[in-house]
Amino acid sequence: MQSIRHIYKIGHGPSSSHTMAPRSASSIFLRRYPGAGRYRVTLHGSLAATGLGHLTDVTLREAFDGENP
Repeated sequence: MQSIRHIYKIGHGPSSSHTMAPRSASSIFLRRYPGAGRYRVTLHGSLAATGLGHLTDVTLREAFDGENP
């Protein structure tokens, strides 16, 4: 390994854990259900408690850009 950057990825906001996982889950969902007429996202646990402050809402809006969340 040349750098620790091969292991970690940096996402949006002050907490990458609150943006990388939701964005990844959104990508998986969009691939599985590309023709869905509407998408509804419900956050639980720490994502629900601190998501706005950690920009989880922003990364989800970006992930569903052009869709109908």
